[in-house]
Amino acid sequence: MAEQYWYVYILSCADGSLYTGVTTDPERRLREHNEDNRLAAKYTRVRRPVTLAWHERQPRRADALRREIEIKRLTRKRKLALIAGLATA
Repeated sequence: MAEQYWYVYILSCADGSLYTGVTTDPERRLREHNEDNRLAAKYTRVRRPVTLAWHERQPRRADALRREIEIKRLTRKRKLALIAGLATA
């Protein structure tokens, strides 16, 4: 059985806002946010199109969820620095 990784991701929304989430497949999740109202987050449904701005692989779901919380607590400026590769947290 192949090892499954979890990913924390940041989407850039059409209105300029940022959305942070967790998934096992960033490309599939991006399609869901853009195309499938049943699977898209309520936040991104009205902010389409969204693009994948950043993602980071984590070994376990718990690690990804912890990292998601860390990122959600960051200021917009710090999130943009993370996306640009200028910061780690």
